Amino acid sequence: MANKRKIINDPVYGFITINHPLLFHIIAHPYYQRLRRIHQMALAYLVYPGAVHTRLHHSLGAYHLMCLAVNELKDKGIKITDEEDVAVKAAILLHDIGHGAFSHALENQILQNVHHEALSLAIMHKMNKELNGQLDTAIAIFTNQYPKKFLHQLVSSQLDVDRMDYLTRDSFFTGVSEGVIGYDRIIKMLTVHKEELVVEEKGIYSIEKFLVARRQMYWQVYLHKTVVAAESMLINIFKRVKELSNNGNDSLQTHGALDYFLYEYKGGVDEEVLKKFCELDDTDFSFAIKKWSNHNDFVLKTLCNALLNRNLYKIKLQYEAFDATYINELQQKAMQRFKVDESLIQYFVHSGTAINTLYKTEDEKINILYKDGSVKDISTIDNPLIHQTITAPIKKFYICSLE
Repeated sequence: MANKRKIINDPVYGFITINHPLLFHIIAHPYYQRLRRIHQMALAYLVYPGAVHTRLHHSLGAYHLMCLAVNELKDKGIKITDEEDVAVKAAILLHDIGHGAFSHALENQILQNVHHEALSLAIMHKMNKELNGQLDTAIAIFTNQYPKKFLHQLVSSQLDVDRMDYLTRDSFFTGVSEGVIGYDRIIKMLTVHKEELVVEEKGIYSIEKFLVARRQMYWQVYLHKTVVAAESMLINIFKRVKELSNNGNDSLQTHGALDYFLYEYKGGVDEEVLKKFCELDDTDFSFAIKKWSNHNDFVLKTLCNALLNRNLYKIKLQYEAFDATYINELQQKAMQRFKVDESLIQYFVHSGTAINTLYKTEDEKINILYKDGSVKDISTIDNPLIHQTITAPIKKFYICSLE
């Protein structure tokens, strides 16, 4: 096993090499293989038909970029031991292991108030037990408890390999060229200063392009109005199902893992919840939506058929909140059209907000290392392209209505 080596052909980067027993164990684990059955971009394929890549694709891509980054840092004389090398690669392979069905679209819906990173950590601990502690260092890096902070920053920061891969990969599969970031040049510009990850001064323009590409991808792809409409429809389907199952309606059973979360789940995360959660993936929901499209509940049946046949909510986006009179007008029309009373109107007309912040200064920073040894945060550099807008969040209000 020690000399075993596997190559995986990736459409974005070419060949990805797996060459360590621990990494083989992780990839072969059922919890990891489950990522094959979860779309990376939830329902974005309803807008961009090519966006059918999975969490497994993304995880392997982020791992590949981690391999490049670690080699680059070692070439610059930064000390990374063999154990740290494997651990940081294990951490990136597992960074998204806690994503549930349809990823962000249903986050906080299946398990209320449980973030996917908390689930990733719980699953990592469970796998670590099975692997007799072989993931100890990977978990310490993932949770930022490891002395070499730059290893954690490679996994999770404003400029981590996770973001570099999803921007590159999502732009590849959607065909949206604005997301192309030049990841190879960014990786070449990385170095370490006082145990923290920094970017060499000559990499400023690559970082600038990365930040602008990220913002454009959010508005053009991740928060595309039709994607927002489709995902709010999926959320409303699940809300309606929960409403009916909480009232003891047992006609929603799918005879799969989903039933546990509809009828038995009481909150929190324990061994049983984790086991059931890891049995769930996109196919459970896709099957359920087809089944519920014939349900006798009018709201559920209508929404499921609408999503199946891509008859999505009509959606309007704007920078100011919608006028209450306008919302009321749409609701009245929907009540007449669908013959539903006021208690159910939120399933046919509802409003919300979409927010995109390019760079959160209170989180991690992207630090630039100058030739004279000084370090500056990218948001403080006097550069007209990014200086004004880099930290300002953009908030848009939307209203969805079924017609």
